[in-house]
Amino acid sequence: MSNWRIRQAVTALNHGGVIAYPTEAVYGLGCDPWNVHAVKRLLDIKQRSWLKGLIIVAADFNQLQDFIAPVSAETLKELEATWPGPVTWLLPVNTNLPAYLSGFHDTIAVRVTAHKQTAELCREFGGAIVSTSANMAGAKPAKTIRQCRWNMAHIDAIVPGQCSGSTQPTEIRDAQTGERLR
Repeated sequence: MSNWRIRQAVTALNHGGVIAYPTEAVYGLGCDPWNVHAVKRLLDIKQRSWLKGLIIVAADFNQLQDFIAPVSAETLKELEATWPGPVTWLLPVNTNLPAYLSGFHDTIAVRVTAHKQTAELCREFGGAIVSTSANMAGAKPAKTIRQCRWNMAHIDAIVPGQCSGSTQPTEIRDAQTGERLR
């Protein structure tokens, strides 16, 4: 995969665009989480309510700092044991986080990805991005670029590549209770 595809996706993100990109298990839809219009457009494309909240994916833990409240040393140890990797954690939200990202929850779903292209995308963008499955709400998620093009006609860029091969969506764990939610 050439870097120009990543640069094309970053340009779209910087201009409020919605992109598709491969992740650990499925193609994701993403946008700049701080751009309310981009998030609204992503939710409209997906036909999903903002009340459910969104997942934020990052190349490293530092890219998540503005989204989450400070975590304890014990929680940090748990995160480090699973990241980078296909585990999404629900962490307490930063008090300044816009509600359109977390819904009506006091937690936000975050992940440090091990997927090389997704991590490169976040590094080139200079921060974390929204990461939700590339599908209409309730439909089967896209696993190929062809499925993205067929089902997600209104996106601005697609980063071609392979999903990492996980057969299930990323695991979701609640850092406060230890409960596995998915």
